[in-house]
Parts: sequence; C-alpha cells; structure tokens
Amino acid sequence: QVQLVESGGGLVQAGDSLRLSCAASGRTFSSSDMGWFRQAPGKEREFVAAISWSGGISYYADSVKGRFTISRDNAKNTVYLQMNSLKPEDTAVYYCALDRSSYSARPSISEYKYDYWGQGTQVTVSS
Repeated sequence: QVQLVESGGGLVQAGDSLRLSCAASGRTFSSSDMGWFRQAPGKEREFVAAISWSGGISYYADSVKGRFTISRDNAKNTVYLQMNSLKPEDTAVYYCALDRSSYSARPSISEYKYDYWGQGTQVTVSS
C-alpha cells in the first residue's frame, strides 16, 4: 500500500513563494508518475502539474506555467511543487497523487489516472 503525505502549505501574501513536499511510502515511487492537483472552495479539483517517473517529462496547467515547478527526488521518495509569484487565485487545498502504472511513457493530467492521493495541504494567498 502507498501512503502520500503533503507538507509545506500555509498562509502567504501575493507574490510570495512556497514549496510543497509530498513524501511517499512504499516501493513503487521511483517507477511511478506523480501529479499535483488542487481544489478551491466551491470548485472542482483541477490539475496543476505532473512529472514522469524519471523526472524527464513534466506538464503544467496554463494557469501556473512559468510560476510553478514540479520536481522529484527518487532517492527520498519525495515530489515537490515550487510555487513562485503566488496569486490569490492559487488559494486551494493541494493534493499530490501517484499513478501506480510503472514506467509509463508520459504522466497524465487526468485525476482519474491516479490511484493514490494524499490528505491535502492548504495554501492560502492573501491580496
């Protein structure tokens, strides 16, 4: 079984930066694609970023492209989301997710492809 634990959320001002971390348990991390999603109050969960098992391929939502960076450290079983130039509209609960398919060709931007989810971490950006 895989467990994902996010950390690093908090309350910041517009223009600030945060780095989210997601630590994974289990043996599948290094062969699994990872994704970050977010859900704002009253809205559906949406894709933020995804990274391939090797770290060589990454995708971003248009709304965060150029401001957020996803990365991973397979030796530490951890995926990161560096968030710069934060805006009030980035306020949401952020979730990391793991796709248990091994060595896939490219990471998915669809939440339905991901099998395991963390509990979420709150990010609040004040104006």
